[in-house]
Amino acid sequence: MSFPSSSIWAPRINALEVLPAPHACQVFLAGDSTVTNQPADGYPYAGWGQMLPAFIKADAAVSNYARSGRSSKSFIAEGILEQIREKMKPHDYMLIQFGHNDQKRDEGRCTEPNSTYREFLRQCVDMCREKQATPILVTPVHRRSFDSKGRLKDTHGDYITAVRELAAEDQVPLVDMAALSLEYFNRLGPEGTKSVFMWGRPGEFIRFPQGVMDNTHFQQRGAAQLADMVVGALKSLGLQPLSLFLR
Repeated sequence: MSFPSSSIWAPRINALEVLPAPHACQVFLAGDSTVTNQPADGYPYAGWGQMLPAFIKADAAVSNYARSGRSSKSFIAEGILEQIREKMKPHDYMLIQFGHNDQKRDEGRCTEPNSTYREFLRQCVDMCREKQATPILVTPVHRRSFDSKGRLKDTHGDYITAVRELAAEDQVPLVDMAALSLEYFNRLGPEGTKSVFMWGRPGEFIRFPQGVMDNTHFQQRGAAQLADMVVGALKSLGLQPLSLFLR
């Protein structure tokens, strides 16, 4: 049996639009230069938040709002927290790490660990909860500062204690990067930590022909190691569904 061609009908696709699948959740980062995405012309400078996407599955997205030079106070005053609020949705997460610049004495950034520092951190926590998202407090990563016996010195003092106490009081999940980095840096020692921080010999990095010695900021391999520690701590917290998205 045969049919005339005019009687045969077949559907035809004239156009196809492929849209990206929505992420199951976003992981927002609030912090300073030790967390931020450093500019490409600053290679190999990197914040640990910059390396975090390598440890997160494609189902989740990392949105890094950390900014160099910011304290908990200036981060909020400049409206950066409000920018996060506008993007945040229920079941998202936010990691909050401040402290390095809260120690500065200028009016725009200075906070006191047992009063204003805690108050600004609590504003971040409360905003997340208002948006039905999960806040995660992070104690500040230690600087590369060793005593004469080669033991790491604590340069953050009461700021670390304040984060731990606030996490306990308000029942906020805590990633204790102060404790983790203390153990890690002591294990590496004064020489070994140079590969974590932004240290380079003359001629080693194009941007720093005279060499560089930075005991606060990280180079990419160090930032990646710290990001791995953050993810390990998050896995230990067992937060759901976040744990499903961690590599």
